[in-house]
Amino acid sequence: MNIILLGPPGAGKGTQASRLEADRGMVQLSTGDMLRAAVKAGTPVGLQAKAVMEAGELVSDAIVSALIGERLDVADTANGAIFDGYPRTEAQAEALDLLLSERGRKLDAVIELAVNEDALVERITGRFTCAKCGAGYHDTFKQPAVEGVCDVCGSDEFKRRPDDNAETVRTRMAEYRAKTAPILPIYEARGIVHRVDGMADIAQVTTEIEAILDRLT
Repeated sequence: MNIILLGPPGAGKGTQASRLEADRGMVQLSTGDMLRAAVKAGTPVGLQAKAVMEAGELVSDAIVSALIGERLDVADTANGAIFDGYPRTEAQAEALDLLLSERGRKLDAVIELAVNEDALVERITGRFTCAKCGAGYHDTFKQPAVEGVCDVCGSDEFKRRPDDNAETVRTRMAEYRAKTAPILPIYEARGIVHRVDGMADIAQVTTEIEAILDRLT
């Protein structure tokens, strides 16, 4: 199975991708993570990307496509890939089709985690973590059992991400809509777009995604 997982920051893509990796042996391919890994490993494409980034320029579609092709050739993607953050344009969508076709694969589904913007703002702006062990909490949905004390390690120090504020979240939502708008019609025309309620319980979202994939196998 090869799928695209869509959704704005905070929709739960990372969580769901991790579950698919664990349950189905699929591999999450996030272009940002792949770029950093390729640069660190010094692969041919990584060296190319490093030179471009050090020159202060944007990494081209050609380099990103080569990077994805390089990653798809690694054996661990045999059980399927989850594309996160790519494609974002019609040209990238065409490039992905070609990359998969060259390897005897195809795109099976585009799964969008649909969210309510106001609810997502509340979800993100209310979250905080233990500064010592990283355990996650929320102002509304998951307070520590003892106020001010981490359930896991007993620390009394907590932190919030500086960009977890309403203005930033709404800006990200607008960017997401702008970036996904060009590619959704392409896949809707093929009948492979599926929408899941990203505001539902994490386990419920997983169940719905699994059901979609099961129907396609």
